[in-house]
Amino acid sequence: MDEVAGAIADPVRRRILVMLRDGRLSAGQIADQFAISRPAVSRHLRVLRESGLVRDELVGRQRLYALDPARLGELLAWLSQFARPSGWEQRFDALETEVYRTRRERRPDTSSSEENTA
Repeated sequence: MDEVAGAIADPVRRRILVMLRDGRLSAGQIADQFAISRPAVSRHLRVLRESGLVRDELVGRQRLYALDPARLGELLAWLSQFARPSGWEQRFDALETEVYRTRRERRPDTSSSEENTA
């Protein structure tokens, strides 16, 4: 988990992960999106590859990189302990319950009116 957290700590690497979310890209396609040098982008890709967040495949003369989100699972599980419902979410749930209760109470009793018409 520490290796994954370290890999996503850098904003360039996070941006690369977002780019790869939509599909495979070559190192050149990735590097074209940054103002940093191609060797610097290659170093970022190496860190992502070594952490297991990205896999690479040689296709002809091109090396394509793809996102491998499986390694994010442990980090996501750890982070989820901090994602509890906010006070507002609980209040909205209570409001929704009250709205449904009020609607039910205001609804005319259709069963008794059907008996009177029959």
